[in-house]
Amino acid sequence: MRFLVYPAVVAGAFLAFSLVSFWLAVRPPRIAIPLGPGDYGLTVESVTVTADDGVKLAGWLVPRAGAPAIVLLHGYPAEKADLLPIAAALASRFTVLLLDQRYFGASEGGATTLGYRERRDLSRALDFLSARGFEQFGVFGLSLGGAVALLAAAEDPRIRAVAAYAPFADLRSLAYELYGWLWYLRYPFVGLLRGWSWLFFGHDITAVSPERAAASLTVPVLLLASRQDEQIPFAHAERLRRALARNSRSEFVFTDRGRHGELPPDVAASLARFFLLYVKETR
Repeated sequence: MRFLVYPAVVAGAFLAFSLVSFWLAVRPPRIAIPLGPGDYGLTVESVTVTADDGVKLAGWLVPRAGAPAIVLLHGYPAEKADLLPIAAALASRFTVLLLDQRYFGASEGGATTLGYRERRDLSRALDFLSARGFEQFGVFGLSLGGAVALLAAAEDPRIRAVAAYAPFADLRSLAYELYGWLWYLRYPFVGLLRGWSWLFFGHDITAVSPERAAASLTVPVLLLASRQDEQIPFAHAERLRRALARNSRSEFVFTDRGRHGELPPDVAASLARFFLLYVKETR
């Protein structure tokens, strides 16, 4: 009997571990950023964007009359306040919308879907800006935000330029890398994570791929990454660069130093130049 019990116990523990891992991935402890717009001299309008499934997304709008609109998307598991320094640097030339992605910050949502639903959330944010009279948009995203920006740009022609810092190229590949310590067991383990995704969300959230999205883009893309990134391996940036090879308006800024989230010191100037070149106000 023990020869049946032991394998059953091990299999049960493996299943339970996969469920806990999945739950922590889609409901991670959130990082609260102890900063506010006033710390950067910004006057903002608190706004709400309603997602397709009714989830209310919180945002800060920094208006500038007659200026193009740029959406800023934070990384995982942070919130919109993390991008206040970028917003402050861009606000003199652009209307800026900082958006809390679902589950994070002040937004609703029981879990993050790591890009699957977030790409549609971004389109709803563009609907909000369109109602304010804007027609063309630029998007800057950090990490998860960058992946969301690439995914949305492949589906929404209103996005005229994308800048992304350290996005993952493919979520399934990233999962295999994160659980590489399981050796060959990482393959059934990731399969279980995908199964939990179907069970809780009704979809395989790893089905969307920023790499595939990037290969279809013809709009300008500015890709930034660090070779020392300890969370998103630099190989993902290389994969995205290859995917963008046929896009003549793609630019790449790869640094030799910098941990995940440590933006280059001149990133704000680079973003301003990039968006001024490609995002025009048509009102």
